[in-house]
Amino acid sequence: MSEINFDEIRFDERGLIPAIVQDAETREVLTLAYMNKESLARTLETGQTWFWSRSREALWHKGETSGDTQEVVNLALDCDRDAIVVLVNPAGPACHTGSVSCFDLHAQGNGPLLDQLYHLIQNRERERPAGSYTTYLFEAGLDKILKKVGEESAETIIAAKNDDNERLASEVADLVYHLLVLLVARGISLKEIADELGRRRKGPSEKRA
Repeated sequence: MSEINFDEIRFDERGLIPAIVQDAETREVLTLAYMNKESLARTLETGQTWFWSRSREALWHKGETSGDTQEVVNLALDCDRDAIVVLVNPAGPACHTGSVSCFDLHAQGNGPLLDQLYHLIQNRERERPAGSYTTYLFEAGLDKILKKVGEESAETIIAAKNDDNERLASEVADLVYHLLVLLVARGISLKEIADELGRRRKGPSEKRA
């Protein structure tokens, strides 16, 4: 993590500096928050993001109640020293709505949508809310999850043999959901899957899609 010289920082008249939080892996902008000297000091000390709430006039630790903490990878001031970028590895959604990001620039993209679903499933595994089907799967255990993946795979194959694209799309969606549950259960991230697919595309001697 880069060192920050507090004497260089140009806090505004309220003693605040805007903090742009980005995913360290994807570089997606997750949120815009504000820091003062104390929240920045706590961020550096703990390795997790702390901010200043302008509405509540109080410090707040991201994920303190939700568990959706942000592990800080690096921080950098801009050229004017009046804004800061915080690169993080998020443990869950950045937005209070449950979205990965507070910005909806890619709402129609499949990548962010899969990320959101993956993080939601992670939250279900951690919090185990009553009445949730995902909670049921995690509590039933890996064998149950694997059984559902097998069932949904078979139903996808059957749907693909029939001339009903709407049914096929529905079955594929079910399969993808249960595969994400399996990944979370086994602690495998979407980035690991993307990295493996990327390796298969590189070089004439490597695996290719």
